Amino acid sequence: MSIAWHEIRDHLMFSSSTLGFQNTFDALRHSSELLAHFADPAALLDTLHVGGRAPDEKNRLLAALVGAAQSGGAASDCVLTLMLLALWPGLDAVRRRSIWRRIGTGDEVASEILARASEAIRSLDLQRVNWIAATILRNIERDLIRTRQREDRQQSLRSDIDPDDIPIDGGVSQATASPGLLHGDLVRIIGTDADLVIRVAIDGFSQAEVASEMGLSEAATRKRYQRATRRLRDVLQEFR
Repeated sequence: MSIAWHEIRDHLMFSSSTLGFQNTFDALRHSSELLAHFADPAALLDTLHVGGRAPDEKNRLLAALVGAAQSGGAASDCVLTLMLLALWPGLDAVRRRSIWRRIGTGDEVASEILARASEAIRSLDLQRVNWIAATILRNIERDLIRTRQREDRQQSLRSDIDPDDIPIDGGVSQATASPGLLHGDLVRIIGTDADLVIRVAIDGFSQAEVASEMGLSEAATRKRYQRATRRLRDVLQEFR
């Protein structure tokens, strides 16, 4: 039986109002100067959602919560609940856009968002992130879109296969070797930039992400990608 999106929020809100949660929150705020001014979880959430605090002040509060969520202590689950509630307006916007993009059913999208949000909160590198909420929400939405794009590409490849072309033995060896064959073909055509093209055009990573992964500047990555795809296009034209 599926649980409606608003019911998930109601459940989180109820959890944050229990005596046990309040006791955990009291211990948390006594150990954090930033959180010490909030008498209860509701006061903190009101400040994050509506209060007149400046964006950088709210960001510091979120950073304190993320740090506590990553501590692995007794308050970790409590803080994760607070973070999900703090991000809820943004998560809801991501959910609505994802459903509009037909990334999945309402239940599928909700499940993916909550799982990715929880993982993002627990793994966020506070030393490399400037704006907590914006980074988490952007990464969740980007990953949802990227996952759907990969699935669509895989489905497109499967649908392009003619059943009559499948060998009697099922083509197990050929299917298993196809990624390696593709890489080998690209290396012969465009040389060492084959990995770059595969990461961007097939795996769905942005040029900026691949640049960071390969230790290149974005400008150099963009130039090499353009040069490689131009060479690949020229070679393919010869077969027409």
